[in-house]
Amino acid sequence: MTLIKSISGIRGTIGGKVEDNLTPIDAVKFAAAYGTWLKEQRNKENYRVVVGRDARISGEMIQNLVMNTLVGLGINVIDLGLSTTPTVEIAVPLEHADGGIILTASHNPKQWNALKLLNNKGEFLNGVEGKKILEIAESSDMTFAEVDDLGKITKNEAYIDIHIDEILDLPLVNKSAIEDANFKVVVDGVNSTGGIAIPLLLERLGVEAVKLYCDPTGHFPHNPEPLKEHLGDLANAVVKNHADFGIVVDPDVDRLAFMDEKGEMFGEEYTLVACADYVLSKTPGNTVSNMSSTRALSDVTKKHGGSYEASAVGEVNVVELMKKNNAIIGGEGNGGIIYPASHYGRDALVGVALFLSLLAEKKMAVSELRASYPNYFMSKKKIQLTPGLDVDGILKTMEFNYSHEKLTTIDGVKIDFANSWVHLRKSNTEPIIRIYTEAPSQNEADTLADRFIAEIKAIANI
Repeated sequence: MTLIKSISGIRGTIGGKVEDNLTPIDAVKFAAAYGTWLKEQRNKENYRVVVGRDARISGEMIQNLVMNTLVGLGINVIDLGLSTTPTVEIAVPLEHADGGIILTASHNPKQWNALKLLNNKGEFLNGVEGKKILEIAESSDMTFAEVDDLGKITKNEAYIDIHIDEILDLPLVNKSAIEDANFKVVVDGVNSTGGIAIPLLLERLGVEAVKLYCDPTGHFPHNPEPLKEHLGDLANAVVKNHADFGIVVDPDVDRLAFMDEKGEMFGEEYTLVACADYVLSKTPGNTVSNMSSTRALSDVTKKHGGSYEASAVGEVNVVELMKKNNAIIGGEGNGGIIYPASHYGRDALVGVALFLSLLAEKKMAVSELRASYPNYFMSKKKIQLTPGLDVDGILKTMEFNYSHEKLTTIDGVKIDFANSWVHLRKSNTEPIIRIYTEAPSQNEADTLADRFIAEIKAIANI
């Protein structure tokens, strides 16, 4: 189960067997299916696709396979080289391209890579579009270009700077207040492209950046998911350098977490809460996050007179509901900020600029800022899936067992209790069941998660 085809793209481990892992043949097949789908969307002579990658060890190999497959279809490629997911998203409409591909497996360990697929707006494909591409891949119904009609590859490595320019032009980014605050920040770039982009942004904002793991080698110095248990070195560096706070991103820079001046986690769930608090204080409106995210966003939204809605997990689902509800900010509780004034995609660089603006205007320590928000605690646990495990059957049993509670079943099963909730769902990106809980204390959240893990194991006989 190490080749996963989902709404989040085509993701797998490098090496191994065709159709079991992300081999060169699989990379070519899915890139060809995407290019074929793209050409079916619009009847025109010239097609353009933007391609960029994070710093994974396999990235250059996969990118070359993908780009040359598109060339073989007669599609021109704009090669951004080392880039970030939000940078590619921004580049697609600026280049008047027909789509984009990002080579990244987000927070997964180094042996993973993936093709994340974008439409002509620089937004992720929806489920229907993704399904069509999978059908094309399975049918092998693809026609390649003749020799005189092959595409061309054009390099453009300026887009991280262009992305930063776009952020600095946002009206709510308070550049002068940030410069006056003389912040010192430690950046953990997990030896990927965040180590390039985040320090550049900070430099442009007049913030002193202390670099930690900012060499884009793809050799991740710790598990690349930005969770507390992986970030001991960042905590030590923040305290040692007397920094105002710490920043950590995932390898493709669409997830963002902060660490306060004491070396304590701000909480990745509260990245969106803080940025939304700032945006809503300037431009009141509605918010959206996914149903695995903290209730604190709803609380802050209501405080500013707006309404909050929850979507199914997955960026495309959040974006769809944001558009429907005219949300002015939204995202996912895993540190993903979606700010439509910039673009409809999770963007850690936008999140950093908004957070710095908030902090500069509030003139308070990061620990004080965190203490000003409603206090919820989350537990995020998982159960590894084994082949043959009937996940849908397990979730149906859970739904039946808790039918007397407030249930939401648009994405797995979410059970809302009076002072807590639990969300059980099959991951889009890994062969696991996720068990997320939230409660008024960490102990209660952990206990609730452990209880449901025990119940799932009892149902599944594992």
